[in-house]
Amino acid sequence: MQTSAGAPRPITRYGTPVLHRRCAEVTDFDDRLVQLVADMFASMYAAHGVGLAANQIGVDARIFVVDCPDATGTHTVATVINPVLQHRELVTDSEGCLSVPGQHADLARCATATVTGFDIDGQEIRLDGTGTLARCFQHEVDHLDGLAYVDRLPTKLRKQILAASAEHPGVGAGTAQDA
Repeated sequence: MQTSAGAPRPITRYGTPVLHRRCAEVTDFDDRLVQLVADMFASMYAAHGVGLAANQIGVDARIFVVDCPDATGTHTVATVINPVLQHRELVTDSEGCLSVPGQHADLARCATATVTGFDIDGQEIRLDGTGTLARCFQHEVDHLDGLAYVDRLPTKLRKQILAASAEHPGVGAGTAQDA
């Protein structure tokens, strides 16, 4: 399935090496980056997600995309390249992940978050988020740092969720096991 600007790529699953290491900084703001971002949005939408990090489609690059509501219901659609995250005040809510399909768990995250970085043209940006958008910023930056939400859970619960997720067929355009 091809969207007008990008093609969905397979979602990498937990355990794939690119999901468990810090992603590389982006230095080239070129046509390849534009295509990657288009493919990331297409992949996120195909998987019915609200955020997606580049390594979730097997790409070792510090980029994430979001189409996510904040605490007021206002949607933010954005690309953040080489993000830096600032946050405060923890709240606990249910969280899931496209790379751990079919599972959710309560996880404490900050209620507000600010992310700075660059847009697709290399211009500096700053985004402030509350509610789900703040959670999404933190979740995606975690991915770029090599962490999945389940890595923040107690060991027993993480093992239960990963075992249940292994039985799930995956989401989106397919799943990549060896990216």
